Amino acid sequence: MMVVSVIVPCRNEARYIDAFLESVFAQRLDAARYSLEVLVADGRSNDGTRAKLEEWQRRNPALVIIDNIGLIVSTGLNAAIQRATGSIIVRMDVHTTYDSNYITGCIEALLATGSACVGGPWRAIGKTERQNAIADAFMSRFGSGGALSRNVDYTGPVDTVYLGSWLRETLLAAGGFDEALVRNQDDELNLRLKRAGGQIWQSADIRSYYVPRDSYGALFRQFHQYGYWKVPVIRKHRLPASPRQLAPFLFVATFSLLGLGSLVNSIAQLLFAALLVTYLLGIAAASGILAIPRRGMRISAALICMHFGYGFGFGRGLLDFIVLRRGPSAQAARLTR
Repeated sequence: MMVVSVIVPCRNEARYIDAFLESVFAQRLDAARYSLEVLVADGRSNDGTRAKLEEWQRRNPALVIIDNIGLIVSTGLNAAIQRATGSIIVRMDVHTTYDSNYITGCIEALLATGSACVGGPWRAIGKTERQNAIADAFMSRFGSGGALSRNVDYTGPVDTVYLGSWLRETLLAAGGFDEALVRNQDDELNLRLKRAGGQIWQSADIRSYYVPRDSYGALFRQFHQYGYWKVPVIRKHRLPASPRQLAPFLFVATFSLLGLGSLVNSIAQLLFAALLVTYLLGIAAASGILAIPRRGMRISAALICMHFGYGFGFGRGLLDFIVLRRGPSAQAARLTR
């Protein structure tokens, strides 16, 4: 019988952990072929999460609780990988819901394709009007830059997938997740796997549903960290940034410089106005604000948070890691939710 290890980073998730674990232990697996262990790496939760985990563990010995002393996702995942006994590793996230055959789909695609990493597309679905608007922005081409990982109908090779599943030996050979990264550790791992000759495979049949942030401030902070931590990944691998990664920073930098210049120069005023009008027209088209104004306003606000959050974050990362050559700021080193 093959053991499958589910690894889960977790910190202060008392509101969500029960529903998450119910969905994990309700997964449909061929009991004659697979047994499941669930390793939750808890980052010193202080909101009652740990007590809930211990209660679940008393009822289900397949649950293993691990102390994540590093407090961030990459250290928690690595701690879980080291404790895992399964030959297949499946990563899951507390703020995501899963089809009942999610784990089976990961196993089948991993074994059928022989890929280094397999996963499904990143589907975002909210629970409130604001979350639904943020999810719509998250999934739009204007928000994602056309990333294949947001194409819910695409099956085939990709640069990265949402969450992911691997053979344990593949993860160990790669050295696990980079613990210097607070964000983008999954993208960076998949880059290393591809450079080592492995394939990253997305299957549209692997279905999960990510619950996005529920406030614009939290969304801005999330994308600020995405932009910020993309810089050390690019520096580490000496890779040029893709146009999709550079676009928000170049826009925000140009917008900021023209905005400042418009205070003293009439030409800068005209260029700034032209850029602003063009951007707002793009936002309006992407959000459908003319068709459904209230919904469109929410989507527009989310898109602005994503673009400016990522752009300012990337710029701050360039300053810290490239220009000043110092470590990450204290704010950027704290995981946000």
